[in-house]
Amino acid sequence: MNKKIKITTLLLLFIWSSITAQDSWTLDECVAYALEHNLQLNDFKYTNQANRETYRQSVRNLLPSVNASSSYRINYGRAEDPNTGTFVNQDFYSNNYSLESSIDLFRGFQKINSIIASKLLFKATEEEVLQQKYLLAFRVMQAFYDIQFFEGLVAISHEQLTVSQSNYNLVERQVELGLKAGADLYEAESLLLTDKLNVTQSNNQLAAAKLTLIQEMNLEHTSEINIQKDFEDLASEFDTDEMKSDAVYSEAREFLPMIKAQELRAKAAKKQVAVSRGALYPSLSFFAGIGTGYFETTRDTLGNTLPFREQFRDNTSQYIGVNLNVPISNGWSVRSRVKQSKIEKLRAENNLKTQEQELFQAIQKLVQDYNSLLVELVQSNQKVEAQNLAFTIAQKRYEKGLINALELFTAKNLFASAQNENLQVKLRSEINKSTLDFYRGLPVFNID
Repeated sequence: MNKKIKITTLLLLFIWSSITAQDSWTLDECVAYALEHNLQLNDFKYTNQANRETYRQSVRNLLPSVNASSSYRINYGRAEDPNTGTFVNQDFYSNNYSLESSIDLFRGFQKINSIIASKLLFKATEEEVLQQKYLLAFRVMQAFYDIQFFEGLVAISHEQLTVSQSNYNLVERQVELGLKAGADLYEAESLLLTDKLNVTQSNNQLAAAKLTLIQEMNLEHTSEINIQKDFEDLASEFDTDEMKSDAVYSEAREFLPMIKAQELRAKAAKKQVAVSRGALYPSLSFFAGIGTGYFETTRDTLGNTLPFREQFRDNTSQYIGVNLNVPISNGWSVRSRVKQSKIEKLRAENNLKTQEQELFQAIQKLVQDYNSLLVELVQSNQKVEAQNLAFTIAQKRYEKGLINALELFTAKNLFASAQNENLQVKLRSEINKSTLDFYRGLPVFNID
């Protein structure tokens, strides 16, 4: 038995390690995993399922209602005999059984309008679920590219550390040969320690970025994740044509889930006004039923109570009828509900206009950034090349003793700063481009 347990445990550990030890995650894989395991997304799905059931029930409300009832009653003292209608002064019991069905013939079209409203709300929550999927995908994308950025930052800091270590080793040999003073070695050591600190800080920032992605994906039982290292390809396909806000907004307006959801809610609010107004009209319903009973006071000529089966058969009666209800005054409550529904309709329409405005402003900002990044990206690449050349020259001059450590440190920092800025521009460019592609209806994420 112990051997079987050990084998099973090892097998489970092997399966788990093969899952968690994935070599690298692509962006699509990260998004797909997050969509499947995100708990907050489930809450929106449950709301959608509840609205679907509300819609289905609103349709079932058109069906006739059928109700059965039964009662057992004991009378004490003077009471009316339910069989003869006379008053008797004795204790007796009786049973009643009934089956009734009713259906609304007219109720101010309330049920029809309720069906339409509940269906619109159900469709709205479907769009909201899709919107939450997109928002989650964008958060994962941001965390994914943050990791790539900090991996690039770590690589830059390691390059700087390698240079500082080489310079320190060079100065150390020159001090031993008496070519430089001990103070020069202290300066080189200070620069080396500074770059070591930068490496540590960059690694800490990278670890924090990985933790953010792990939490967004809800990836359990791990604190490490590896992603595809394709940072050099970022913004490589950046379109050089200038974009227009109006064109992007027109495309986004047609498909964006949050706009479609609010449109559906506005339409549902309009139908809710019709539902409330329907209560002002008379209502007409049809009903039919059958009933019977057993009474202890029903006796034969000899004074014996008739058997249950005989009474159940002989006391059976059927009835049909219509019920007309005309609302006259209910404390003005119906008209108040109509006014409240109209206010909710105006609120929903205003929310739609607000979301349209916010969407246009967001796209406007993205397009402006896009057009600015077209220039920034070119200039940033040129700056990196220029600072790289300047640092290379400074390094050679330092090795020949033509400049001091402070001048080399300045050149090295300017080159590192240019690389850092270039990484940021590439990251912003890629996120900006992906976001605009999404608003243009292009397949950015593999989401159903």
